[in-house]
Amino acid sequence: MFNWKKPTVQMLGRWQPWHKGHQELFKRCVKKTGQVIIQVRDVQGASGGKSQDDNPFYFEEICEEIKLNLKKEGYESGVHFEIMLVPNIVNISYGRGVGYKIEEEKFEESINLISATKIRKQMRFEGSLKVN
Repeated sequence: MFNWKKPTVQMLGRWQPWHKGHQELFKRCVKKTGQVIIQVRDVQGASGGKSQDDNPFYFEEICEEIKLNLKKEGYESGVHFEIMLVPNIVNISYGRGVGYKIEEEKFEESINLISATKIRKQMRFEGSLKVN
């Protein structure tokens, strides 16, 4: 069972759509504490910031995609992760060190080359995602 008092890794993003790179990031995160809170920025139909205007997926669609893909690898919602809708956060600020750190995970080139922008473009080309 997901324990809200236990140390937890936070993943904040648009996830438009959730892809293999996000999946790999999750796997690294869950190894750190055993559980992850996946925060989905509320950006459907809005700008997520500079060069982040293409946000066709609704929160519910993103949740289903995340759950489906993580379940394929044995991760359970309510145990290994929870998903939370959050405002369109564009800046994270903090005072001094207060018990957490912000880390950038580095991946091999094959993962770094995965692009949700390219995925959305391909989905539109195939007709599985409507053109804006």
